[in-house]
Amino acid sequence: MTPIQGLFAAVSAVLLFLYGLQGFSRELQDVGGETLQSWLGRVTASRWLGFLVGAFATAIVQSSSAITALAVTLVDASVISFRASLGVLLGSNVGTTATAWLVSFKLTGIGPVFIVLGALISVLPIRARYFGKAVFYFGLIFFALDLISAELKPLQNRPQFKEWLALAEAPWAGVLAGLVFTALVQSSSVTTGLAILLVQQGVLPPQAAIPIVIGSNVGSTSTALMAGLGMSPIARATAITNFLFNAIGVLCYFPFLRPFSRAMVDLTANPGMAVAWAHLIFNLTVAICFLLALSWVEPLLRRLLGADAQSARPELAS
Repeated sequence: MTPIQGLFAAVSAVLLFLYGLQGFSRELQDVGGETLQSWLGRVTASRWLGFLVGAFATAIVQSSSAITALAVTLVDASVISFRASLGVLLGSNVGTTATAWLVSFKLTGIGPVFIVLGALISVLPIRARYFGKAVFYFGLIFFALDLISAELKPLQNRPQFKEWLALAEAPWAGVLAGLVFTALVQSSSVTTGLAILLVQQGVLPPQAAIPIVIGSNVGSTSTALMAGLGMSPIARATAITNFLFNAIGVLCYFPFLRPFSRAMVDLTANPGMAVAWAHLIFNLTVAICFLLALSWVEPLLRRLLGADAQSARPELAS
């Protein structure tokens, strides 16, 4: 296979992975969309409940972009309040780390099983057939990851590719690469999945992959930002807040990225899991810090972003 053919094969595998993620998210929302909206509509009771719902929904749907865009839409429709949405946004950042863990456990070989199982369920004359497409796309995600892994292996011996990846070892370059790539593909799961696969193959050092996955958190906010453009001021404020949460988190971590990355690598002998741990710890600490400070952060954000004082439901201090 020529280098050009290899490049197109790798890009095709990445696109297949993205298609699988989008299809899986879409099918789950089609099947349980009303239930999901009902969950999100009840989160005004507590910032912590909103956080848990956001994390759980994102881990199931495998798309923080879908959940944050839905939260912005519900704020615009006055189904949930601005304050309630903040817990959901922070939870979605934690829930999106599920993809990193699935890839780090090297579960890519299960893809064909779920593809066949999903196809069989889809043709059964029972109500469960509606879940068949979701199961099929879930298998497609891992099948595509397996293809990506196979297509990237020949790159291990190409010095030009290694030189290019070595640039990511500078924290600023890694963060920027993760941010830009995620904004382009509209999925942090693609970025984290690729980064961990490259780490597992020994092509990318985990110290270089960690800044990339951390930068992907900022890039993933682009979907909600675009969704909020034509909406009410309070919905736009929700989308901008999602960006600020992630951007402030990255800025706080940035001076310590090198020692943080080394600590994560020392934490486990599995380099892929080191990246997954870093992704989880970053998002969890940022979320907890903002949740604890939400009582004074939320009014400040309202003033700075010009959000309306009106909310759909009474704001609770819990």
